Parts: sequence; C-alpha cells; structure tokens
Amino acid sequence: MKATKIKTNNSKSKARLVREIYGGEPYRYYPLGKYVVSAPGVCSGRPTFKHTRLEVSVILSLIAQGETVQQVVEEYSASQITPAAVIEAIRLADRALVQSARVLQLAA
Repeated sequence: MKATKIKTNNSKSKARLVREIYGGEPYRYYPLGKYVVSAPGVCSGRPTFKHTRLEVSVILSLIAQGETVQQVVEEYSASQITPAAVIEAIRLADRALVQSARVLQLAA
C-alpha cells in the first residue's frame, strides 16, 4: 500500500505529527524512528511498527525470551516487518533505558 504524506509543521514541539493517507484512510503518527511510530489513534499511542497495529513491546518481549530477529520477522511476516525495523526497535529501547537511568541519577 502506498502512503501519501501531508506535511504538518508544529514549531512548538520537537516531535512532528505526520499525516498520511494510507490505504485510503487518514494515518497520523509521531515518528520515533524510520520504522517505529507513536500513532495517537493506534494502540492508544503506544509504539508500533509503522502502518501496523503490531506493538514494539510484543516484539521486544519475544527477543527477550530468546527468539532471534529472523525468527520474529518470519513469525510476523503478515505484518511485513523487516530485520531493520526490529533492530531499530531494539536500539530505541536501549536509548530509552539509558535516558531513564540518566533522569533517575539527576533526580537523586
């Protein structure tokens, strides 16, 4: 499916809401990466893989349980996620964990 982007500029916020028409339907999201987004109308805004309802936390749980990136990609082939998307999700989770630790250290 092809997405048609509609540019939105919100200078007050660092996160930029992207508006697209995807599959004939409006799709709004905040990009967290190239493949991972937070779409207010999808899964209550929890991080998902772009153009899916597949939550990043589901995939990270499988990786934590010992599945390989390739196994996860094969298991969720219907969602068309790629190894690059899974790796991006792992990197974003790593960054979030490090950032959380920094915030806790500053608060102490």
